[in-house]
Amino acid sequence: MIDRYQAYQQAVDQELRSVFDGREGFLYDVLRYHLGWVDRQGTPVDYPRAFHFQSLLSLLCCEAVSGDYQPALPAAAAVELVYNFTLVHGDVQSNRSESQERPSIWWIWGPAQAINAGDGLHALGRTTIMRLARRDVPPERILSAMQSLDRACLTVCEGQYMDLEFQDRLSVTNQAYLDMVGRKTGSLSACAAELGALASGAPSEVCSVFASMGNQLGMAWQINQDVLELWGERGDGMTTANVLNKKKSLPLIYALETAPVASKRELGAIYMKRVLQPEDVSRLVHILDEVDAKSYALTRSSELAEEAFASLAGSGLTADRLAPLQLFSQWALEG
Repeated sequence: MIDRYQAYQQAVDQELRSVFDGREGFLYDVLRYHLGWVDRQGTPVDYPRAFHFQSLLSLLCCEAVSGDYQPALPAAAAVELVYNFTLVHGDVQSNRSESQERPSIWWIWGPAQAINAGDGLHALGRTTIMRLARRDVPPERILSAMQSLDRACLTVCEGQYMDLEFQDRLSVTNQAYLDMVGRKTGSLSACAAELGALASGAPSEVCSVFASMGNQLGMAWQINQDVLELWGERGDGMTTANVLNKKKSLPLIYALETAPVASKRELGAIYMKRVLQPEDVSRLVHILDEVDAKSYALTRSSELAEEAFASLAGSGLTADRLAPLQLFSQWALEG
């Protein structure tokens, strides 16, 4: 299935590299390092980059409306840059020594330079939106795209604030989590989908439908990512993210709401510790398994995805035009 989307990924990478053409100096070498194009000395490398859901979502939405994903390439590149801005700042906030299986920027060059690099990615994301003019997108649509990206960035910061604040609280409700994830991830996914529709020439009401779909799909995707981070590829919870921070994900919130009193107390004792140890994480995952929290979270993710797909009925597009987008979304959630 990955081969199916290789052309989309290559097209986004080519657009990103074009954004960096002529930009030289330490800052851009650091950004190229983060994007996997060079090593820490600035020497070109062919480091494989993972497919990113939100940037490719822009292309699939544009293609669903117009039959061509090319007009949305600057929008997809802008979303990718903003997403990486959140990653770089998130690495600092969570003290992650690795990002995308490489040493993170802050681990190599320190938190101050990482913040600088993240700000640079954000600024590049905004300027990249202006490249829509090269795809014959009208100025008024480019302005709408810029406003959508700026609103999404601000909402992402709201969600990230909530996510960090939740780490210092044991009691977080299901609704509070969904509100947070709708801001932190859903907003950028909504923006990605809306930008794809904008670039395609879709009317404003159709763009709104795609934004709503993207928000729900982004929430579903984030829940799946939380499950993967919590259980790990081996299913034992041995992931770096869980040892370094005490993130409140949907499975944990569900367990705190439904587990027996003794298990709730044990979870509370674990989360009161200053730093979680591997044995704490293993015990935590065991308690989550006892209440089937993983299945609950994945079921909630599936429900959100179904709601997202159902909302596309308001786009007026045929099932055949929407099928590739739905297939891509299902593949991204399974990954």
